[in-house]
Amino acid sequence: MKRVLLLGGTGDALQIARQLGQPHVYSLAGLGRVPEGLACDVRVGGFGGSEGLARYIESEGITLVIDATHPYAAQMSANAATACRATNIPCWALRRAGWTPQAGDDWRMVDGWEALVDAIRPFRRVLFTSGREPLAHLDEIPAHQYWIVRCLDAQPGNERARIIDARGPFEIDGERALFALSGIDVLVTKNSGGSATEAKLDVARELRMPVVMMRRPALPAVDREFDSPAQLLRALNEEMGVV
Repeated sequence: MKRVLLLGGTGDALQIARQLGQPHVYSLAGLGRVPEGLACDVRVGGFGGSEGLARYIESEGITLVIDATHPYAAQMSANAATACRATNIPCWALRRAGWTPQAGDDWRMVDGWEALVDAIRPFRRVLFTSGREPLAHLDEIPAHQYWIVRCLDAQPGNERARIIDARGPFEIDGERALFALSGIDVLVTKNSGGSATEAKLDVARELRMPVVMMRRPALPAVDREFDSPAQLLRALNEEMGVV
């Protein structure tokens, strides 16, 4: 019996999960909302590293792992590739293409938190759309700065930070309003790719605003890579008869 383990947490992964039935498994790390109405099993929580994932693969009779995690979930991707090698099953990955700068863009590429802090130092009103990491640094905000942090879940802010819980897709008019009402003068983001959150880059380009972009991490080699959910679903259907 073929049994797929889909490692998800992204909109693209959810598209795939909605096409899976029993006995396949959609796995989420536990952050954000758990989707409803899926026909496949849903598992929430970590595995305990690559060794724990390998044990799960063997105990649950998994025959294919699909890594459809976020492009910046490098540790999970590494664990998936290692566990699949250890258990001798294939590992497929959905590797969405990143954004590329266009005429008028002012992208400033950085690696890691310290480089990011240096890059935003000249600015006063910072919009973070880069996940939860800024939440761990709210007590370190310089006196001249105010941060607006957009992430998936509601979190408390402080006198120097506002937290916005919101989930894409985001339309360009809404992004224009956010930038204007919040007085943003620099955008911080990850190069996630896709159309759901691209409008913020369009607005930054219109305003000639700098974008501090977290560079993508290196990801491990896998047996097959796909650039869209549709392409991956076709392969599941044609080669494995799963969907």
